[in-house]
Amino acid sequence: MILIKTMQHEHIDAVYEIECACFTTPWSKESFKRELETEMPPTFYVVALLYEPFQEPKVVGYAGMWHIVNEGHITNVAVHDSHRRKGIAAMLLERLVEIAKQHEMIGLTLEVRVSNHAAQALY
Repeated sequence: MILIKTMQHEHIDAVYEIECACFTTPWSKESFKRELETEMPPTFYVVALLYEPFQEPKVVGYAGMWHIVNEGHITNVAVHDSHRRKGIAAMLLERLVEIAKQHEMIGLTLEVRVSNHAAQALY
């Protein structure tokens, strides 16, 4: 079972591992720590946790968003390669959309490389 939860400091190591596997220029652990601690602009980060019987929950994906004026800018969306094509990225994005609505954001933006066809199909 996958649950989407608010990212906590305890998730940073797993998030960083996914970040390094997914991006050629990954953010540092310190960047994620700062994102969780910053107040301006407000930031929102969520993780996808895989719950399996008799095991600790495992972070298999994450997404983040900045709240700038009245819009949201999605900073990152990444899913561990062994858990792709299971709807996890869509679940993460749905949660960011819920957060955006709760904070009365009027739109969301996201930058995607031209070569990233899988991401383009998702968005």
